[in-house]
Amino acid sequence: MTRSVASLVARARAGDARSVARLISLVEDGSPALGEVAAAFAPFAGQAQVVGLTGAPGVGKSTTTNELVRALRAAGRRVGVLAVDPASPFSGGAILGDRIRMQEHAGDPGVYIRSMSTRGQLGGLAAATPQAVRVLEGAGCDVILVETVGVGQAEVEIAQLADTTLVLLAPGMGDAIQAVKAGILEIADVFVINKADRPGADHTYRDIQGMLALGERAPGEWRPQVVRAVAVRREGIDEVVAAIDKHRHWLTDSGALRTGREQRAAVEVEAIALGTLRARMGSLRDGTPLSALAARVARGELDPYAAAEELLKTL
Repeated sequence: MTRSVASLVARARAGDARSVARLISLVEDGSPALGEVAAAFAPFAGQAQVVGLTGAPGVGKSTTTNELVRALRAAGRRVGVLAVDPASPFSGGAILGDRIRMQEHAGDPGVYIRSMSTRGQLGGLAAATPQAVRVLEGAGCDVILVETVGVGQAEVEIAQLADTTLVLLAPGMGDAIQAVKAGILEIADVFVINKADRPGADHTYRDIQGMLALGERAPGEWRPQVVRAVAVRREGIDEVVAAIDKHRHWLTDSGALRTGREQRAAVEVEAIALGTLRARMGSLRDGTPLSALAARVARGELDPYAAAEELLKTL
C-alpha cells in the first residue's frame, strides 16, 4: 500500500471520522487507490450487521433510521449510516435530507453518517455503496444502516446488499395487490408499518399478514415479521430492533448468513469484473479490434455474436 492509503486506513480503524470520509470519497470517485483500500479492509469483511431500509417516498425512512440509530446507540453499538439520495437529472446534485433529520447524532463519535448520491444509478442504491459498507465495517461499526432512495416497483437491489431488509409501509400507500406488484414480499425480512396512528393502519397490517399467509415456506424458513411503529413519536422502535435481532439469530443458526454473504460477494465481484471489461472495451472502441469487427458486422460479413466472441478473445 502507498503510505497515504495506509495512514488513512490506520486512522479510520482508530475511529477518525475524517479518515473514514476520505476513504469513502476515494470509493465514490473510483480512485486508482481503490484496490489498495479494498485490500486493506478485506480482513474485516462480515464483521458488521448490515440492515437495509427501503420503501416508497414519504413512508418515513429517514425518521425511522434516525430513531433506530438512537436505539442502537442506547444498546452500546457503534452505528454507520449510508443514506442514498436521488441525484438531480439536471444538476447531478442531491438534497441530503438525512443530514437535516439526523443532526442530533452529528456530534456522537459512535455514529458515522454519510449521504451518497445515486449519480444516475438505478435500483435505489449508489454504485459505490457495497465498497462504502466495507469501509464502515473496517472502521469498526457494529451495525450499518443503508437507507435507499424512495423506490418504486422494481428497485430492490438493497436485498442483495443487506443481511436484513426492512420494508417500510404507511397507511394509504396502496392495497395488498400493490404490495405484491412491488415485489416487496420477496425481499422483506421485516415489514414496518410506520405512521400506525393513522386511519387504515389496521387494514394495511391485515393485508400484509394475509399475503404472507399465502406464501409457501419450508420448515424452518424465515417468516417475515410485521411490526407497527410511529417513528416520529419513537413508538415501536424497540420492537423493530427486536425483529432485526431475531432475524440475525435465525440467519446465524440456519447458516443463511454465510450463504447470503457469499452470494452477495459473487454479485459484487461480477459487477467489478463487468465494469473492468466495459472500461477495456471502451479503450478499444476507436482501436483496430473493435472498429474492424464492427465494420465486418455492418457489411454483413460477420454476425454480432461471432464478433463478440472474437472481441473477448482479444481481451
